[in-house]
Amino acid sequence: MKYDYIIAGSGCAGLSLLYRMLKDSELSAKQILVIDKSQKNKNDRTWCFWEKGNGLFESIVTHQWKTLEFLSDDFQRKFDMSEYRYKMIQGIDFYNHVLKVAKEFENVTFVSENITAITTENEIGKVTTETSAYTANYVFNSTSLFYPKMDTNNSLLQHFEGWVIQTKAPVFDKNVGRLMDFRLSQEHGATFMYVLPTSETEALVEYTLFTEKVLEKEQYKTALKEYIQNYLKIDNYEILHTEFGIIPMSLAKFSRKVPNQKNIINLGTAGGFTKASSGYTFQFVQKHTENIIQLLKAGKYPNPQVTFRDKMYQWYDRTLLEVILSEKLEGKEIFATIFKNRPIETILAFLGNESSVWEDIKVMSCLPIMPFLTSGMKQLRF
Repeated sequence: MKYDYIIAGSGCAGLSLLYRMLKDSELSAKQILVIDKSQKNKNDRTWCFWEKGNGLFESIVTHQWKTLEFLSDDFQRKFDMSEYRYKMIQGIDFYNHVLKVAKEFENVTFVSENITAITTENEIGKVTTETSAYTANYVFNSTSLFYPKMDTNNSLLQHFEGWVIQTKAPVFDKNVGRLMDFRLSQEHGATFMYVLPTSETEALVEYTLFTEKVLEKEQYKTALKEYIQNYLKIDNYEILHTEFGIIPMSLAKFSRKVPNQKNIINLGTAGGFTKASSGYTFQFVQKHTENIIQLLKAGKYPNPQVTFRDKMYQWYDRTLLEVILSEKLEGKEIFATIFKNRPIETILAFLGNESSVWEDIKVMSCLPIMPFLTSGMKQLRF
């Protein structure tokens, strides 16, 4: 049968779009097919993000913080936020939440198959798997099939290993999230730790790097053990959960559109919604999928136009990444300078693509001029 919509990939982007469709009275009756080679039944990731007020997935937020902490060798500060909240959602909670809703709809079909190709034929989207082929009016793709070429010349990898640890004695302040701790060796590149306590005895501790290559597995474990012992001063703890991830941070152009394939719309990382300068994805996906819903309801082509403001933020990201890739400045120095000299609300608005032009100027004006000017000129493409 032909579907109205095929969602190729059931990660954050695909399931966010599905959830929004099912919550809309006009779209919830459409024939929808979701294709992914794996079933979403494991707690394989944690999403952290900031937003004002309550979001669409507020009911499954594990914890949230109104105070964030930044640390480097010569600068340490706690920031109390008035508008933003830093929030955490566990992958398994997100999957279960969306899939529970989807089970109520007979018009939603899930298949576990490996996708081999996505094409357009006679203005109809077509998804081919190892065993079958499916068609729809539109295919919303979050697979890696249309990723641009990435290598060490144009890209860094954000890679991380996180441990959820539990202690017997109360040692954490659950009201304070440690956003970045750069008091670590920077021998591999920009390197920092997250510490996000969800109670006085439990926290996510995550070792994160922005580098060209991933490390050996044991190096992540060694770094986490040393940090927990030497910086958190914890000797007795239990590891409840571990996760590992790799996110591209690239100058390569990720496009919402597939050339000559109008019926295919890219989502998530495939569509350029992983922020090149930080790796944050969750909130950008939410904004994009909401825009798609509004266009579908209006009977318009469901691929939101890239605005001039979007292009400005993309330029900022490319400029920062170029500075780090060209080794003009270390990531540690850049982030420490920004957090030392600007209010947290302004920084988060800027990093979340929610700032005004004046706020953009305020953030950028605290950074060294020449490295960013030369990199900005190199990356100037609108």
